[in-house]
Amino acid sequence: MATGYILAIDQGTTSTRAIVFDKNQKIIGVGQKEFTQYFPKSGWVEHDADEIWQTVVATCKQALRKAKIKPSDISAIGITNQRETTVLWDRKTGKPVHKAIVWQDRRTAETCEKLKKAGHESAFTRKTGLLLDPYFSGTKAAWVLDRVKGLRKKAEAGQIAFGTIDSFLIWRLTGGKRHVTDATNASRTLMFNIKTNKWDKGLLDLLGVPPAVLPQVLDCADDFGIAEKSVLGAEIPILGVAGDQQAATIGNACFAPGMMKSTYGTGCFALLNTGGDMVRSKNRLLTTIAYRLNGKTTYALEGSIFMAGASVQWLRDGLKFMKAAAESGKMAASADPNQDVYLVPAFVGLGAPYWDAEARGALFGLTRGTGPNEIAKATLEAVCYQTHDLLTAMRKDWKSTGTRKTVLRVDGGMVASDWTMQFLADILNAPVDRPVVLETTALGAAWLAGSRAGVWPDKQGFAKTWALDTRFKPKMKAAERQRKLAGWQDAVSRTLSR
Repeated sequence: MATGYILAIDQGTTSTRAIVFDKNQKIIGVGQKEFTQYFPKSGWVEHDADEIWQTVVATCKQALRKAKIKPSDISAIGITNQRETTVLWDRKTGKPVHKAIVWQDRRTAETCEKLKKAGHESAFTRKTGLLLDPYFSGTKAAWVLDRVKGLRKKAEAGQIAFGTIDSFLIWRLTGGKRHVTDATNASRTLMFNIKTNKWDKGLLDLLGVPPAVLPQVLDCADDFGIAEKSVLGAEIPILGVAGDQQAATIGNACFAPGMMKSTYGTGCFALLNTGGDMVRSKNRLLTTIAYRLNGKTTYALEGSIFMAGASVQWLRDGLKFMKAAAESGKMAASADPNQDVYLVPAFVGLGAPYWDAEARGALFGLTRGTGPNEIAKATLEAVCYQTHDLLTAMRKDWKSTGTRKTVLRVDGGMVASDWTMQFLADILNAPVDRPVVLETTALGAAWLAGSRAGVWPDKQGFAKTWALDTRFKPKMKAAERQRKLAGWQDAVSRTLSR
C-alpha cells in the first residue's frame, strides 16, 4: 500500500529503536528499549538474541502506537543493525545455540594472532578489505562452532544458520522463510570477497566455517521477505537493509565520492565515500562496501573507534559521575581549562589506525585537583582526538578526495552536545555539520526501503532533503591545537601494548 509510511528498525549495541517515518521523511513515532549486556569474562561481551528479538517486536508496536497508524498502513520495513555481532541458530527451532558474540568482544584475539603468524592476513585484507581482528564476525562464528558440543557436525549438515543481527531478525520476521543479509553486513564478516561480491571458499576454509551456514547476500534495497502478520498485525515487505554505519552514510546523503560522515554512538565510525574505487589503505583503515544498489557496489574507507558513547556510559554507570550521559557536556564545560588530562579509552583494545587488541585504557595527567569534571572533559576529548587520527589516515590514503577541505557530517547520540562538536571542529580544524534529523542511521534504512517501495524519492531527490541544523566552525589557535594533539599522541604511545 503506497502510504509512504516506513518502519525503520534500528537494532543497536545497547538498545533497540523503531521509528516510523511519514512520506516526507519526518519522524512521527518512536519506540526504544534497552537490553542486557553480558560480560562473562574480561574482554568478552555478549547479548541474548532472543531478548533482542523481543525488544524489536515491543519497540515496533510502541512506535506504531505513537504514530497513531495501523500496521497495514506501513509500506515497507527497513532494518539497520549493530554490525559484526554474531548469532548462530538452529534452522528447525529458530533458537540461538549460544549467546550472540558482540562486535566489541575480544575472545578470538589469539585465533587472529595465529592466522597472522601463519601469514594469512594479507589474503584476508586483499579479499575483504579488513584486518585480522576479533572485531569481525568470522572468528566469532568459528569459536561458537568449536565450543558448543556437536554443533560443527550439525552446521556441516546444514542444520545451523549463521548471521549478523539483521539476518536473525529477518529470519524471525519472516517465520524462518528467508535466510538473507545485505552486502554491507556481509562485508564485515571476514568471509565475503568485496570485489567479487561472493562468499570466499578459501577464507572460509582458513576460518573453519562451513558454507552451509551462510545467508544469501542481497543488495541494500532488495526484497528481503515479508514480515508475517502474526508479528506486527499485518504482512509488511522488508525492502531495505544496511549495517548501522553504512545506513548512517546513506542517511547523511553521502552519495558522492569524497563525502564523509562520522557517527558517535556506542563506538565512533567514520566513513569516506570512495565511489567505485576500492582504495587499499596503507594506514590501517578498512576498505568496505558503503552500499550496493541495483547490483552496483560503492566502496568506502572506514575508521573504527570502539569506545565513544560507551566511555560516557562508563562514567555514568561505572564511576557514577552522573545520572544521565547528557550531563557530560556541561561537566566538560565546567572543567579546569588549565589541566591537561588525557583518557585513552582502550577498554576493549584500540581500533583504527592502531589495531591493538591488547591495549587497555589509561588516564594521564592526573593531579590532586583532578575531579569528575576533568575526567568527563578528557572522555569527550578522546573521541575527538580519535576522529582526528582517522581523518589524518584517510587523507594519506586517498589524496584525490580533497579531504583536507571536507566538511564532516555527524550523527549519533553524542552530537547533541554542542561542547563536544565545537571541540571536534577545533581539533580537526574543519567545519562539522550537524543535521536536523539526528536519527540518520534509521533514516538511511528507511530510505532504502522507501525508495525500493517507490514511495520515497530516488538518491538525488533524497539528497536534496538533507537539512543542516548547526555548522560548527574551528576557533582554536593552531599552537593550542598542536599542543593538545602532541599530548594525545604521547598518551596513546604509552598505552599501546607493543
